[in-house]
Amino acid sequence: MTDPIIQDPPEATEEAQAATKAAVFNAAERLFALHGFQNVSVRDITAEAKVNLASVNYHFGSKDSLLFEIFRRRTSELNRERARMLHEAGGRHDGKPPVRDILEAYFAPPLRWASPDNDRRISVQFIIRARSEGTAEMREVLRNDVSHLARFADALAAARPDLPKEDVYWRLHFILGLVHNNRFAEFDRLHHLSGGVTREADVEALLRRMLDFAEAGFNA
Repeated sequence: MTDPIIQDPPEATEEAQAATKAAVFNAAERLFALHGFQNVSVRDITAEAKVNLASVNYHFGSKDSLLFEIFRRRTSELNRERARMLHEAGGRHDGKPPVRDILEAYFAPPLRWASPDNDRRISVQFIIRARSEGTAEMREVLRNDVSHLARFADALAAARPDLPKEDVYWRLHFILGLVHNNRFAEFDRLHHLSGGVTREADVEALLRRMLDFAEAGFNA
């Protein structure tokens, strides 16, 4: 016996419509993260969510709009967590946190989300996909929306007032590359290269390694 299809008749309550919208959102995020943006159809999403085929267009407008809504929500949540950690680091250091604390505020949230036992792992996989497979609207945001990075650049400049601003921006750019290279395919390659010595499952140990490397590079 197949599971029933959830439908939203015109008289459906706000609660029922919200439940359908959440089911579509969560099913889409999971499918896109696991299989790629181009390999997932609207029919795949509604079948996974067990909702009416028209639900994607009704609640989100289109597949691309649904993709962007997932991207917007998850990146906003991630950057709010980073901002919170940076604010807390400032509170511990009279408004001028050291380089390592600033870098930890940037590195830690996505690493901890990606932990095998964290429900947010799928969200990180989705964001990684967005960087390489994203829609034109996503690519526009990734290129031009730097508001979340500006606070980190300012904090790093305050931590290293002896550095020219140009050097601060370049070093931050290189640090961003370190974050973006921590993807599943790169870990697999590293395991082969190291003969199985390396392991990324210990998130806190991985975070310490990244901080050791990035702090030394920034302070060189």
